[in-house]
Amino acid sequence: MDGTLAILGAGTMGESLLGGLLRSGWASSAQIRCSVRSEARAAGLRDAYSVQAGTDSAAAAAGADVLVLAVKPQNMRELLAQIAGTVTPVHTVISVAAGVPTATIEAALSDGVPVVRVMSNTPVQVDEAMSAVAPGRHAGPEHLAVASRILGHVGKVVHLDEEHLDSVTALSGSGPAYFFLLAEAMIDAGILLGLSRDVSTELVIQTMVGSAKMLRDTGRHPVELREAVTSPGGTTIAAVRVLEEERVRAAFLNAIEAAKRRSAELAKG
Repeated sequence: MDGTLAILGAGTMGESLLGGLLRSGWASSAQIRCSVRSEARAAGLRDAYSVQAGTDSAAAAAGADVLVLAVKPQNMRELLAQIAGTVTPVHTVISVAAGVPTATIEAALSDGVPVVRVMSNTPVQVDEAMSAVAPGRHAGPEHLAVASRILGHVGKVVHLDEEHLDSVTALSGSGPAYFFLLAEAMIDAGILLGLSRDVSTELVIQTMVGSAKMLRDTGRHPVELREAVTSPGGTTIAAVRVLEEERVRAAFLNAIEAAKRRSAELAKG
């Protein structure tokens, strides 16, 4: 990495980014500074990662080239007020706060500051995030490239226009919860069928991991992979028939559409 990076708000997402960047070797601890709300939290980050960490967001921003805004959405306006006098168009500002439009951030900062908005998800904690990056009015390809390099160290990245980020929020931002709910239901089904919780959990988790790797690594369509498991008159087709009768597919469509509507509502405040 050239220059320095400030992570303003090192909560779950901010700390996950910090850890991923250091593990990858893309940045050194000397190149990263963090700001948090409490000195105790700052001390914990200094001890764990040997980075500069404190409670003064303006000071952290002043000493960095790239700023990652990783506070909770409800705390964004407070953070922007703290750093507004420090941030200039020479900075690259990357926001990972869900539901906060680039226009809101741009309006609080000096004119011309490049802002890139990111929608990521919780697998950032294990370097398997899915992130979408979208440019604000003043962000060019070089600013998108910076954001992509940072998020690329903790998962995969796609570039989209900001108008699509509510859909991304509904699909991949909230997506881990859908898989966790499915895993929970399948584990309970195993217990219902007489398996112990430990065995049922191991069976379900490894099945999900293996299935995900097949989807990612083979490049085959989900329908093709499902049909390969579904023998005529067999157990799988019996189960699939029940899922279709219970309108599980329609329920997922409706649920994800509802999540998009809620994302749009939150973005409007």
